[in-house]
Amino acid sequence: MDEPDAVCGCTGEAGLTATDREAIVAHAVELVHAVRAAGRTPVMQAFLVEYGLSSREGQALMCLAEALLRIPDTETIDDLIKDKIVRSDWASHLGSSTSSAVNASTRALHLTGKVLGGGRKGLAGVLHRAVRRIGKPIIRTALARAMRQLGHRFVLGRDMGEAKARAAPREASGYTYSYDMLGEAARTAEDARRYHLAYSDSIVALEGHAGGPGIGARPGVSVKLSALHARYEFSQRDRVLSELVGRLHSLALLAKSAGIGLNVDAEEADRLELSLDVIEAVLADPALAGWDGFGVVVQAYGKRAPHVIDWLYGLAGQLERRIMVRLVKGAYWDSEIKRAQTLGLDGFPIFTRKACTDVSYLACTRKLLGMTDRIYPQFATHNAHTIAAVLHMADDTSAFEFQRLHGMGAALHEAVRQARGVRCRIYAPVGAHSDLVAYLVRRLLENGANSSFVNQIVDTSVTPEEIARDPLGAVEDLGGTIANPRIATPADMFLPERRNSKGWDLSDPVQLAALERQRQSFRSARWEASPPVAGPEGGAMRREVRNPARHDDVVGYVTESAPADIATVILAARKGAATWASMEVRERANRVRHVADLYEAHAPELFALAAREAGKTLSDSVAEVREACDFARFYA
Repeated sequence: MDEPDAVCGCTGEAGLTATDREAIVAHAVELVHAVRAAGRTPVMQAFLVEYGLSSREGQALMCLAEALLRIPDTETIDDLIKDKIVRSDWASHLGSSTSSAVNASTRALHLTGKVLGGGRKGLAGVLHRAVRRIGKPIIRTALARAMRQLGHRFVLGRDMGEAKARAAPREASGYTYSYDMLGEAARTAEDARRYHLAYSDSIVALEGHAGGPGIGARPGVSVKLSALHARYEFSQRDRVLSELVGRLHSLALLAKSAGIGLNVDAEEADRLELSLDVIEAVLADPALAGWDGFGVVVQAYGKRAPHVIDWLYGLAGQLERRIMVRLVKGAYWDSEIKRAQTLGLDGFPIFTRKACTDVSYLACTRKLLGMTDRIYPQFATHNAHTIAAVLHMADDTSAFEFQRLHGMGAALHEAVRQARGVRCRIYAPVGAHSDLVAYLVRRLLENGANSSFVNQIVDTSVTPEEIARDPLGAVEDLGGTIANPRIATPADMFLPERRNSKGWDLSDPVQLAALERQRQSFRSARWEASPPVAGPEGGAMRREVRNPARHDDVVGYVTESAPADIATVILAARKGAATWASMEVRERANRVRHVADLYEAHAPELFALAAREAGKTLSDSVAEVREACDFARFYA
């Protein structure tokens, strides 16, 4: 789906008049003023603002955070600290944060860089080197402790017991929690078993900890399907459905028994179809009837988000269930862009502009608020305009909730909760600090940009009106350039030098089915391969080539050159080389490019040949054809 068409559809579905939009912006401005008047910026939020991944210092801290948790020997740690701290410009961050804790950390890092740096001469140099030598163990210990403290700010607890204890004060004041076990995708079956056990234990730990009546007043647990299966990918669909469905189903039964919610986190776009298959298979079990706690996360930056919500609503109606849907902006934007470019896809599965994502969020909000008979909406956002829009569109504030990340957006959500009585839930990571880095990097990617709400709300140089700007107006101002021109499309990413090779999205059932139909006509084809120049005597043997996986499948025949043909072939090659050398460079380049075009035009046939003759999988066949096209265009 083209981005302009998708945005146009979302604009219509949002259904906001000019009067609506003005009222939403006015309310959002009030919220920004309220947050700034509160005057307290959480340390985590201040850290994300000050040290985003776009800065060299932010990258250095992420390297340190990850390495200090796994490097065993002190010598390597000291070398790494010196490398990352000395070369960074901490002075540029001195006193620039709204958080005294972040400013104190910056001063310490600046001082550490000066101590570890060299370059002084004479007596001052001798003293400086002594301080460096004596101070290394102190610096090492202090930084390790600082990283652990940083983990404490980002993670609610190292285990469920600690997390529940830290959550208790906010729960007493009316907040609820959704607990997320830290950790990324399972790489092995043992990883998957360990994650499944961790999820199970966290659900059991919450049994009897439920709040008031209704799923909105009770805690929940978020799970990643990629953590429950090491081969969670579309190419392994049959295996995933036979193994992963049972694991998620067991967690759902546990959550139902405990009286809490269970949310299935959204992941990369190439796993969306597979995740919906798994969700449908689990929800279809009658044993889960009467439980409203099964939840699904939908990412608004995906062009398919409105359609996913329609599908979920239809499924809930078909099964006569009520489910939760957590609407988020999206957590994998960078990797989705890079994946589409790397694979040479026809376009991006996500919006390339923040304003377009915000418009999609508004459209999805309108849908969800009209589906509350089957869906309990959970709006996850730290954005004042988004919150104001939800409140403006909603008729009943008891029919949904807002969600925020632990350590972020506290003042904004508290202001809304106090003024409108809306339920608010905190999404809180739980786990060892050694598992923190991947989560932290995602948060930095989401919130580290200067244009992010988290960044702007603490920057008093940005007016509340700028922060609360209407995304529909921002999209209108783009005119005909809806897609971000600064982001090269997959086909154009190597321009002006060359065009990228065409790719196929093998996780898209529609595209995969079309490709299979195109390959079908070559399943019984037989190819002939013979020397390009036949000698005067010939006499070469013609042999049969069979499919290595099916010996009854004759792929074709090969006629190999006879010894008598060699001289003729060499002579022809010499004549051809002379003709090629006399040709204009532009014409030669065009002919080589034409070879790549022919490869792509006949790709389904080449895929069938690679599979039948060499036993290659479809993904390997695609890679081989793309490599040949890239080589041709590169050398052209």
